[in-house]
Amino acid sequence: MHATDFIKQKDDAKTASMIVLYGNESHLKTSTLDGLCQTFLGSPIEESIGLTRFSGKETDFRAVRDEVQTVSMFTPSKLVVVENADDFVSANRPQLEAFAENPVGKSKLVIEVKKWPGNTKLAKKIAKTGLAIECSELTGGKLSSWLVMQAKEEYEKHLTRDAAQLMTELAGTGMGLLDQELQKLTSYVGDREKIGAEDVRTLVGGWKAETTWTMINAVRDGQTDLALNCLQKLMHAGEAPQKILGGMNYVFKKIALATELSRQGKTLPAALKEAGVFYKEIDDVEKYLRRIRRPRAERILNRLARADSDLKGRSQLPLQMQMEQLILWLSGTTEV
Repeated sequence: MHATDFIKQKDDAKTASMIVLYGNESHLKTSTLDGLCQTFLGSPIEESIGLTRFSGKETDFRAVRDEVQTVSMFTPSKLVVVENADDFVSANRPQLEAFAENPVGKSKLVIEVKKWPGNTKLAKKIAKTGLAIECSELTGGKLSSWLVMQAKEEYEKHLTRDAAQLMTELAGTGMGLLDQELQKLTSYVGDREKIGAEDVRTLVGGWKAETTWTMINAVRDGQTDLALNCLQKLMHAGEAPQKILGGMNYVFKKIALATELSRQGKTLPAALKEAGVFYKEIDDVEKYLRRIRRPRAERILNRLARADSDLKGRSQLPLQMQMEQLILWLSGTTEV
């Protein structure tokens, strides 16, 4: 079963003795694990108390088995995941074969590997009693279909087929990057339901999009030289500063919203989550806000609005200099 099919058939996992996620598409593995968390634990991956992760390169079978057997005080079932488990599987085949025949209680063991040859004894047992979910990269029409489905189910948008095809041409086939592009497109079209090819041409830009995200992360992490270098590459390649600012708005407006929610009394992690900051980046954004301090954070929206006005003609400075000033300000380097 491919991961894109599993999303529609999550109940198939409930009777599985053991679950295997195999392939090289990390975004699909994360999405599938999130689906498993919601199926077994009743909450998304970032909120799942009953989720335990082991590194396959640093653990042994006994520790994993004991964790699966241990009853949780907080949840009726657990999801125990062994990540990067190719070597773990090779070293523990007999034990895993026995486990597949006699699973323990309500908890589920999930093995994450890159390769899963179907002719092994373990793979044949899993085919009968468990569930093997393929998390490999999609291409061609299947990738376009996934994009259309993802836009509808995750973002409640109608992505046209030609727009989906154009996205893969401009941004490549990496599903994680394509999902980021869908997030940006959703923000860009606002209340409009349809995302068309013209929207994609306006916003998606292959390596330019990736460079923009690298620049934004560098601003957040205090790597000013890297951020300015990325900006120079983008400007030299003819990227419109308004488009670069659009990507920055997408990220920093969420941070500004989280700052306001925090000011109103929410804890910072809760505020960042409610504001829509990607859960894997919450720790990094927390560090960023503590570094630039609240007075500057509370002025982010005003500074972004000023940058927009300046780019539209209010400022007589060269466009690249205007963007450099914004980067330095958001980095906490200058007051300009």
